[in-house]
Amino acid sequence: MNVIILSSRSGWHTDELLRALAARGHRGTVVAYEEPVARIGGTGSGAWLTSGDADVLEVDAVLARIVPGGSLEQIIFRVDALHWIEARGIPVLNSARAIERSVDKFYTTALLKEAGLPTPETVVCERAIDAVHAVRNMGSSVIKPLFGSLGHGIVRVSDPDVAFRVARSLEQIRSVFYVQREIEHQGRDVRVFVVGGRVLGAIERQAPPGDWRTNIARGGVARAFELPADWEPIALRAAAAVGAEYAGVDLLSSRDGELFVLEVNAIPGWQGFRQATGLDVAGSIVGFLETKARLAPADSTTGLPA
Repeated sequence: MNVIILSSRSGWHTDELLRALAARGHRGTVVAYEEPVARIGGTGSGAWLTSGDADVLEVDAVLARIVPGGSLEQIIFRVDALHWIEARGIPVLNSARAIERSVDKFYTTALLKEAGLPTPETVVCERAIDAVHAVRNMGSSVIKPLFGSLGHGIVRVSDPDVAFRVARSLEQIRSVFYVQREIEHQGRDVRVFVVGGRVLGAIERQAPPGDWRTNIARGGVARAFELPADWEPIALRAAAAVGAEYAGVDLLSSRDGELFVLEVNAIPGWQGFRQATGLDVAGSIVGFLETKARLAPADSTTGLPA
């Protein structure tokens, strides 16, 4: 296969994917999201999406990694380009649809709840007064950015007066408030890695001393975790709810043993997971991509997926 890795930058994850592709006899090329140029009509007929001299629409598959920040127009164009590539019959992993669903915490949580999965009580709103009202009703709560990762921008509050000061500050920058009831736990959560409808493995993440956030990027410590048999179908259903073919699913067990799905990440990192488990995540992703590419025949009359 000839595979393009769309990413915000080169680094450990793109290097791992390039290694896994080469090990299976495939060619991989890293392309920044800003590079592709769409050409529609003009001197020829049809449409092209090119990066340098390469025609993106002639590759066998696209691996979509981190979509970089930018203006609303830039982000919409980048995601629309992924939709367009898929419409031309080229497998994209993860799909634009899955990325759109998982990058937005509101959309993810709504889909998880509709799928019958256990999620913490959540309120999403635009007015500071509504966010404060949610904290007053819930008690100890967590306010998160609607779009965000690595634990950045998360604030834990229990006092409505403190919540008001936090909310008013965020209101000034036109934030959307994602307020979630805090689940009492022991400073641990579980990240389950799902690839192609099966659980590859899991890690338990322990928050660093003096903190309650378990993110490895913030100093959390990861160790391999044996996933209980009844947790596995929950993780698989969570990934399926957002349409992610590979995903990091975050599970949290409360002090009384109740399990919740916190998040589904359709562009997950796995460096800490690899170090803790020794599992070849990139190899599993490429192996699934091979299967996906074989299972995406095009209609000979339209060139689009059958």
